[in-house]
Amino acid sequence: MRILITAGGTREYIDPVRFISNASSGRMGYALARAALKAGHKVTLITAPTSQSPPSDVKLVEVETAVQMFEAVKKRFEKCDCLIMAAAVADYTPARPAKTKIKKSNKSLTLKLKPTTDILKWAGKHKSKNQVIVGFALEDKVVRARAEKKLREKNLDMIIANTSAAIGSDESAVQIKISGCKWLQFPKASKTRIAPKILHLVENVSAKNDVRS
Repeated sequence: MRILITAGGTREYIDPVRFISNASSGRMGYALARAALKAGHKVTLITAPTSQSPPSDVKLVEVETAVQMFEAVKKRFEKCDCLIMAAAVADYTPARPAKTKIKKSNKSLTLKLKPTTDILKWAGKHKSKNQVIVGFALEDKVVRARAEKKLREKNLDMIIANTSAAIGSDESAVQIKISGCKWLQFPKASKTRIAPKILHLVENVSAKNDVRS
């Protein structure tokens, strides 16, 4: 398969030196890339800034912002068999980033934010019948209900749900739902151990799509 994977947390710039971001380490996306390469797939990894080291055989695309990540996904989406959106893409970005560094003063500073493009929703709208789209849902309450809503509304094939405890951590406990199937639950383990299990499910979904077509 030709697998497109996103990883890391995007940076949304307030001015040339300051940005809004999140605590994503990129570990899950990078672990998925390694697992996919080990299984013999061709992998393109679109990554926001992270301290992780990419595998040597991956095709690496480096981005910073949500806009750049969207453009990178959009450019490569048509030619991929599977998109796995493991990146923590910002939901909001500064509406008017300053062109020069904002100077400190005694006055309060108010930032106006605007929504970023929903990359998963775009992919779900434009996917072909044989493409597999996998999303992640990080929720702090009613995890399954919110994740299942995301699965349905964004036309995904699979959703991987976890809590905020997973972000920035080496380990994660995940719950996975494939469209039309029951929830699967995996106990807390390293992301390196979870990644091959996710990939195996992705391969099964892809095989079923090929049979249907």
